[in-house]
Amino acid sequence: MKRLKFILICTALIAVGIGCQAPKPSTPIDLTELTISDIHAAYLAGTFNSQKLVAAYLERIAQFDGDINAITTINQQAMVMAKGLDEEYEKTKMLRPFHGIPIIIKDNINTRNLLTTGGSFALKDFVPDEDAFIIKKLVDAGAIILAKSNMAEWAFSPMHTESATGGITRNPYNLDHVPAGSSGGTAASIAANFATIGLGTDTGNSIRGPSSHCALVGFRTTLGLISRGGIIPLFLRNDVVGPMGRTVEDATRTMEIMVGYDPEDQLTLNSQGKTETNYRQFLIKEGLQGSKIGVLRALSENNIDSEVKALFDKALRDLESLGAVVVDSVVIPDFEALRQNQWCATFREDVETYLATYVKRDTMQTVEDIIRIGTTSQFAKARLIANSTKNARWQNDDAECLDVYHDTRRIAFRAAIEKVMDSLQLDAMVYPSWNHPPARIDHFEEEYKGDNNQVISPHTGQPAFTVPMGYLQGTLPVGLQFLGRMYDEPTLIKLAYSYEQGTTHRRSPILIK
Repeated sequence: MKRLKFILICTALIAVGIGCQAPKPSTPIDLTELTISDIHAAYLAGTFNSQKLVAAYLERIAQFDGDINAITTINQQAMVMAKGLDEEYEKTKMLRPFHGIPIIIKDNINTRNLLTTGGSFALKDFVPDEDAFIIKKLVDAGAIILAKSNMAEWAFSPMHTESATGGITRNPYNLDHVPAGSSGGTAASIAANFATIGLGTDTGNSIRGPSSHCALVGFRTTLGLISRGGIIPLFLRNDVVGPMGRTVEDATRTMEIMVGYDPEDQLTLNSQGKTETNYRQFLIKEGLQGSKIGVLRALSENNIDSEVKALFDKALRDLESLGAVVVDSVVIPDFEALRQNQWCATFREDVETYLATYVKRDTMQTVEDIIRIGTTSQFAKARLIANSTKNARWQNDDAECLDVYHDTRRIAFRAAIEKVMDSLQLDAMVYPSWNHPPARIDHFEEEYKGDNNQVISPHTGQPAFTVPMGYLQGTLPVGLQFLGRMYDEPTLIKLAYSYEQGTTHRRSPILIK
């Protein structure tokens, strides 16, 4: 795998006449924690250009991804895209909003002329003929698609990241541990500074869980804010796509570009009149001053690891020191009853619609076709079989499975939470993203504990952001999660940014050559 990636990277460099020994700037680019603002400042100053930045990232992937195994496909056109953007800047002296920003895309998001497999043998050679809606927006803004990242096959696993096409991805902070799932490849690659920003998808955990495990910022936005068009679904009624980055600012800048109505995803119709054109205005360093933050002990005290509890208690003290009023032990009436039986098995309907719309192959139309082709992952095989026989709520119930704006169970759950938030005048509620450390890869099923991401926001549709909160055993990351009201991303950005800036927990993993 490592040798293959090196060959692919060389091919990408040769494509524009550079060769395997990429040109190095007079001063080597320090990719560690490099932000979008840093990059644009360097472009304006002439310190380096897009081509040199892409070459540096490709060299880093070749150097360090052999053990982490986060990257599945290198974009052979990345250097061509960079060259075009450099030439444009030389003519116009103007930077697009995302000009020359290398980005890594999860392998379930359609990218034109680039493999999109969902981690499966069933789609191992599928190459879409057009970009997903959000990819078009990012490319139009100047993004460079650098690579695709490994994922849990069909996005089934929140526990670990393993696929038939990509194998197992490891946590760059400790290779014996998982980066969670299903967007573990994106999380591991951005944590390891393989690109500036990444995209993941989140059905219940899959942006926030891997972000928490890899000391990243992860945004699960309001259901309806961002299009899911051109993305392989798991359960479309819950699926979102969002940024995974090293800073709140980078995640905000990425989200800002992706927001917007897509006629191919009718859920985005609900966002009209509720969005901002400039979300960066909410990056306020003193944003926690005068805020009210509720503590949801129903999650934070649920079988929590002692080290995680200590970090969470420290986070609450930090919130207070940064100007927030912390309202402890917020109680949601009937919380345990409301959270039950929210999951619906819509995989068959959703994935078969995707196959018919984008793949268009007579031999690949049904879940049975997927099962027939097979997989190396026993976990994925079991989930495929289970989802082939279910088409309603996982538990017996007559309540119809609908989207977040029409499902009675989901509406009741959200109403109960927002009623309490309103009565206490809370800006957000907080809890650990995970109550336990990242599991060991060889024991991921038995050590999968404390996943708080699954409980509220996938079902209620509310936005939830995770931000680094510290480290366990000195190296394993933990995240703090902020839960907000529908379409109140501005408040979450303000709070998360202020907490990040006031605590500066994020640090790079130590990678071994």
